[in-house]
Amino acid sequence: MSVPNTDVRSLVAAVLPTPVPADEYDGCPVTGLLRLLSDKWSMLVLVLLGRQPYRFNELHRAIGGISQRMLTRTLRGLEGAGLVLREVHPTVPPSVEYRLTPLGQSLLGPLSDLADWAVRHGPELAAARHPVAAATSSGPR
Repeated sequence: MSVPNTDVRSLVAAVLPTPVPADEYDGCPVTGLLRLLSDKWSMLVLVLLGRQPYRFNELHRAIGGISQRMLTRTLRGLEGAGLVLREVHPTVPPSVEYRLTPLGQSLLGPLSDLADWAVRHGPELAAARHPVAAATSSGPR
């Protein structure tokens, strides 16, 4: 958001212009973070790396269904954002280990809060997405 809006301590306390200019929305740090985390694998990679460091192949085995290429892209994106550290060990052959940076570690609490909220409200979210199915499963009115 514009300079005055980057000092807002709470998302709901932000005063937004109407309409919100597209360049401000695109430049907002919240928008950038949500874009980074909204792909299929980033949240899972962050959670796993929050538990322990992983070598690439260990991490690949720990995530069913992810290709090596997609894992590489995900790790590079998280590394580029300063959330993941890639450390090359001088062994033969070289081994690479991934771990969260302190910035990445600091994101785990807010992500846990978001995950807790999603689990707590999961049934309501599912019912809102499928109102006809929810109405028929609750019986006649």
